[in-house]
Amino acid sequence: MTIDKGVSGAGRGRGSPIEFRLDASSGVPTYLQLVQQVEHALRLGYLMPGDQLPKVRDVVTGLAINPNTVLKAYRELENKGLAAGRPGQGTFVQATLSQVALPELTVLRRNLFGWLASADAAGLDEDGIVALVTSALRDFYDRRRNGPGSEPGSRQGEPGGQRRDQGASA
Repeated sequence: MTIDKGVSGAGRGRGSPIEFRLDASSGVPTYLQLVQQVEHALRLGYLMPGDQLPKVRDVVTGLAINPNTVLKAYRELENKGLAAGRPGQGTFVQATLSQVALPELTVLRRNLFGWLASADAAGLDEDGIVALVTSALRDFYDRRRNGPGSEPGSRQGEPGGQRRDQGASA
């Protein structure tokens, strides 16, 4: 997903600050990738109520996908209460998922870029970084659920603090 960089691109109409990207190797259905990109942009504060999503024909042309796929994604966003279609005008954001103010997100993003550079310098590739972040995120929320004294990777009632679903490398 690209957010209004001022360059015309795949799936971004003149009135929309978002440009869709597809990852054919992700295994995620195309319509769901579009929905997730809108949700991510909403959570990060890049899209706000009143912003227009790319017109269906622009997405179809830019990504070479079936119009029904885009319509299905937009329908899903409407069902979630995040967007609404206006006949003859397009689809517009009507709710937000943003939880943190933009200045805080900017600082967090800058810190994350520094961490990513360190992970890259340590030899982790993209899949390794994703695995590490996923594992750490899971441990963080397990720790919050189980209390401050719990060990990372442990679950209540599991001996040795080892996850059943965790391999030796995680």
